[in-house]
Amino acid sequence: MTAPNKPTPSGIDKDKCLLSVIVPVYNVEKYVRSCIESIYRQNLSENIFEVIIVNDGTEDRSMEVIEDIISEHDNISVIHQENLSLSVARNNGMAVAKGEYIIMPDSDDLLIDNSLSVLLELAIESKADLVVADFLEMTDEEIDKLHFVPQKALKIKEKTGEELFLQDLNPHQCYVWRTLYRREFLEKKRLRFIPGIRYQDVPFTHECYLRAKNCLRVTRLLNIYRKGHQSATYSFNVKKGKDLCIVIANTWKLKKIRGLTPAIQTKLSNDVFTSFSLLIYFMLYGIKNSKDRKEIFAFLRQEVPDLKFHNGRQQRITSCVYNISPTLYFFVRQILKKYTPRPNFG
Repeated sequence: MTAPNKPTPSGIDKDKCLLSVIVPVYNVEKYVRSCIESIYRQNLSENIFEVIIVNDGTEDRSMEVIEDIISEHDNISVIHQENLSLSVARNNGMAVAKGEYIIMPDSDDLLIDNSLSVLLELAIESKADLVVADFLEMTDEEIDKLHFVPQKALKIKEKTGEELFLQDLNPHQCYVWRTLYRREFLEKKRLRFIPGIRYQDVPFTHECYLRAKNCLRVTRLLNIYRKGHQSATYSFNVKKGKDLCIVIANTWKLKKIRGLTPAIQTKLSNDVFTSFSLLIYFMLYGIKNSKDRKEIFAFLRQEVPDLKFHNGRQQRITSCVYNISPTLYFFVRQILKKYTPRPNFG
């Protein structure tokens, strides 16, 4: 049954495509229907937004379980591609998007009911490059028991991209799906995801924040992030290690953006150090073969030969030992392994 047409919030042009919702789909048959259904519970008239589903060569029944939803809504389009990665799927979705703003929810997560219309209206009125919202983390069991999500009192802070970077960007939470992006901003700055790698949210989010001018930070719950359902089935390997090296290299390159303040340079170095530390943690638990470890370290040195950290004693010691010998540094970290928290291989 087709959902009834929703009223258009005040201040929004009802005859213009204002929002593109890009949803990459790969092996999420258990979750994708809930995701797509949540998009249509946003108090938005269907003639002002489009849904672009990118089938990234899914190998399960993901597309079959949403077949009826696709047929019921005129504002859904589907892109089919080989399994080329989440980053390529998002890029291909952005390439055809028509909306003034873009949002990119993960297909195993949810949008909170009636959360998006408020954010879209704020975005359209302000012409903000980025509108960054809040989110909840919940397990499958918690989501199954959920009936209603109470919203926080709405608070809106206007910020520059640099202020947003310094005050709000947690390097452990570079989540693309919590943000509305102005499409013109993405096009003008040529912002896209690095094709074919994991952890692609990290350099993309950092660059967006650093290049944005006017932004909004809003205390509105937008997403429910499913936690815990992947960690048991994922493992770390050489390919993922090299992907993280590419992330480190591309985030490090952002230091060359003209006009960055010392505070921004410091935080950027600290965020790269976070990614570097994550690489080491993953290697400690996931890479048993010394040949594979050497391959990853050699690749990292190739990608970012000038990687040096200076902010604080821990960073200086790490940088010194790593640049003398990555093998020696890893040996030291193995000795200290029992003090290292075990990571999730997401």
